[in-house]
Parts: sequence; structure tokens; C-alpha cells
Amino acid sequence: MLTVVSVVSAQVDLGVKGGINMSNFGGLDNNKAKIGFNIGVSLDYDFAPNMGIQSGLFATTKGYKYKGNSLEYSDNLVYLQLPVHFAYKIDVTPGTRVFLHAGPYAAYGVGGSRSLKVGEFEGSSKKVFGDGAGQYKAFDAGLGIGAGVELGRLFFDLGWDFGLVNIAQQGGDVKNQNAYLSVGYKF
Repeated sequence: MLTVVSVVSAQVDLGVKGGINMSNFGGLDNNKAKIGFNIGVSLDYDFAPNMGIQSGLFATTKGYKYKGNSLEYSDNLVYLQLPVHFAYKIDVTPGTRVFLHAGPYAAYGVGGSRSLKVGEFEGSSKKVFGDGAGQYKAFDAGLGIGAGVELGRLFFDLGWDFGLVNIAQQGGDVKNQNAYLSVGYKF
């Protein structure tokens, strides 16, 4: 009976969320952060007055860029990402809450591109995931942390995802790192 009461009193909010990313690869030298995006549907499950689970399904870009004397190189990886974060929410005023969240994520690469510019030569490729040399493993997983504020149905979220899986097919230890700033709306 206690379980039924808990489930009935829990609040589930669906919403949309999107924003900008600044991503990079850990394990590589001389690379620069790459600007990208994240967009998707969010799920917020409040199971206690100040505690909940934040999840959803998001399309997010990750990758890196390198710029040298006459060389420019960029990898733009697109993932479908599923985070499952525990959230602690603090009431500030009626309708306004600050929240902290942390937990794991799993992601799967669904596309992307690679570009190379050396002097006058320019080239590109859409095959960034696969078993070949220079390609990446499609599966990624890691941990994320963040903080945000809810203003009624509108919310802002600032966070950091750091990959724990080596996505390099050959050589090196390459892991995704991604900072994001998002805005969302709960229905």
C-alpha cells in the first residue's frame, strides 16, 4: 500500500530541452573545444518533495577541432544520449527551485562528419563511426554533473559530461568531454 501511495504522489513532467555544447576529446594533445548543440525530450520524475530522477533522450554533438599553421581538422560526432541523473531540488520561492544533479549516461553514435583543410586542399567524410583506422566506436558512456534553476515550467541547466569509455578504434585513449548550457520547458 505504501508503494501505491508513493507512485500516486510522485510527479512526472515531460518537456523539451535544447542548447549549446562545448566539447573536446580527453587524451589528445593540441585540440580545441568544438561548439555544438543538444536537443531532445526531457523526463523529470519527482519521487519526494526535494528529490527526483532527471532523464530523457537527446541528440547531442560532440567532437573536437585542431588548428595549426596550415592545417585545420574537425570531428563532429552526433549521438543519441540517455542520461539518468539523481536530482536534489531546493525551493527558493514559490515556483522557483534550484537543482543539482549527477549520474550516468549512455550514448550511441548515429552520424557525424569529419573535415580536413591543408593549405588549399579541403576534404570531408561522413564515416566517423566504424571499425576502420581513424574511426570511432559508436558506444559511449560516462558520468554527468550539473546545476540549474526551475522558474515555473521554464528551466535552465548547466552541466558537464565526461566519458569513461575509450572511443578510439586504434591507438590512444580518447574519451568524450562535453559542457552544455540548455533551456527547457515542462508541459
